[in-house]
Amino acid sequence: MSNLNQIALLSVHTSPLDQPGVGDAGGLNVYVVETSKRLADLGIKVDIFTRRTSSKLKNETELYDGVIVKQLTAGPFEGLAKQSLPSQLCALSAGVLREEARQNEGHYQLIHSHYWLSGQVGWVASERWKVPLVHTMHTMAKVKNSTLALGDIAEPAEREIGEQQVVDAATQLIANTEAEANDLINLYFADKNSVNVVNPGVDLELFNIGDQSNARKELGLPQDSIVFTFVGRVQPLKAPDVLIKAAYQFILDYPELKNKVRIVICGGLSGSGLDHPDSLVQLVKELNIQEHVIFLPPSTREKLATLYKSSTLVAVPSYSESFGLVAVEAQACGTPVVATNVGGLKTVVADNVSGLLVNGHDSRTWSQAIAQIALDEKLLAHLKVGARNHASKFSWDKTVSGLIKVYEKALVSKPKSIRNLKAI
Repeated sequence: MSNLNQIALLSVHTSPLDQPGVGDAGGLNVYVVETSKRLADLGIKVDIFTRRTSSKLKNETELYDGVIVKQLTAGPFEGLAKQSLPSQLCALSAGVLREEARQNEGHYQLIHSHYWLSGQVGWVASERWKVPLVHTMHTMAKVKNSTLALGDIAEPAEREIGEQQVVDAATQLIANTEAEANDLINLYFADKNSVNVVNPGVDLELFNIGDQSNARKELGLPQDSIVFTFVGRVQPLKAPDVLIKAAYQFILDYPELKNKVRIVICGGLSGSGLDHPDSLVQLVKELNIQEHVIFLPPSTREKLATLYKSSTLVAVPSYSESFGLVAVEAQACGTPVVATNVGGLKTVVADNVSGLLVNGHDSRTWSQAIAQIALDEKLLAHLKVGARNHASKFSWDKTVSGLIKVYEKALVSKPKSIRNLKAI
């Protein structure tokens, strides 16, 4: 390893201090926290730049030994939707440059930006500091817009243009899966030599095989229940309604099991889900299954592990996913996953080994998939073993090892100049 000892990590639209499952906080937040800690353990200090959302927040917060969160003033001291953040890119860029100016020359040897908004800021800082820019998209507008949920809002052209600029400006790009790498190359014309696949990980110590009976007792679930669980941000993209409709169809098909069915929805409103905050509650009322549905607020990582262990299966019905952290966490707990056959989920879930992949979002098709697992004890036992084994292939240590290889590659590459970027 070279003498890399200090990097700037940009996550301007969501803070690593935020609770995953609330607003824009999700798998990206977990990724930033887990990788930063492990980089610090290896002697690479990390300064994480994000937007300050409250006057009560300190300018700097120590997240971990060697990991500092720097909160920049940009716009109002309140939550801003991602759609409003482009108006604050100048302020965020100025804040990042100002922080670096307080340090000795060459303080930051590399920038790693997460999500396109951070990439826009990173692109400016990279040119100013003359250091490489490594960028991870996490999600892409062209991919999301090709698989929109009913009633969801398409990503604007401005985002597609901004993403293209970041792809063109980045020294190296990191894709979470091979599918995402192909999207970068085919949809954004990224140079194949600059695209690197580094899978996100999972905390295999926290998310582990546990006793389902104890987990259900802790959560107040009947021991003989059939538990279908959704974990994630509540918005059309993540499609929790698909699980509710599928579970309802399951009840219709197997009325003798009706009293055993529990549908757990764990997460907070996000994105376009904020436009119709009562939509899931109304759906449950329309289907008259109120006594079967449990709504839980976003939970700590420890409580999530308990929830996964209590579940018969975990559903990830997303319309698109860069990776699918919930799926790998659930599987690490030995819980099978039923997921949409899209994006990163095709990597995270091994079909008929750790769970089932479903094409599309038809309620009956999904109902048949969850019934297949819930009613076949032999298959369930097989998938439980396969889930843990498959999840064990992913770890944050492997992720960080991959990141360092990309950083080393970037350090010997010539940073790109804004002036040399082609017009879009």
